[in-house]
Amino acid sequence: MYKGAPVVLASQSPRRKQLLEQAGIPFEVRVVETAETYPPGLATEQIPVHIAQQKAAAVASLCQPEEIVIAADTVVVLDETIIGKPKDRDDAVRILTALSGREHRVITGVVIRCNGTEKTFSQTTTVHFKPLTHEQVTYYVDNYKPYDKAGAYAIQEWIGAVGIDSIHGCFYNVMGLPVSKVAEELNLIPTSRS
Repeated sequence: MYKGAPVVLASQSPRRKQLLEQAGIPFEVRVVETAETYPPGLATEQIPVHIAQQKAAAVASLCQPEEIVIAADTVVVLDETIIGKPKDRDDAVRILTALSGREHRVITGVVIRCNGTEKTFSQTTTVHFKPLTHEQVTYYVDNYKPYDKAGAYAIQEWIGAVGIDSIHGCFYNVMGLPVSKVAEELNLIPTSRS
């Protein structure tokens, strides 16, 4: 059980909230809208870290110095192309059809800020989809509406159970937060509490 300084989650993601709760980390949510942009030429692995840094910096301005801010961003990468959140139903169907029968990477960048210092890291999980039929893809999109999810899917939903045949790396990373690594890093932060 985490007993350190107060934690602020700079995310409205229900998955990230759920994972911190599962890990026994008390927190509150504070969010500031930020543009999810990055400079051209940035290495793929650094893109989610850069976006998470923007989120953390925006929220840190609302926090006390001793509060710990956690921000994260997740990207899906297929053939070195970043796949974001789908724009609409047709885009979600197109994305899942592209992922069908293929392997892709899910990279989550994490920033932990406290007392003016910042720790950043990213974690990569490789995911392989079985070949999906058009009926499976449209069933998933119409019933689960994955419009707020990078790569147009959530591994913990129906599509993960029936469509994913292997993952290499952290399952929770694909959900949006490598929570084991986050918990480990939080416990390394010195605390003035007894």
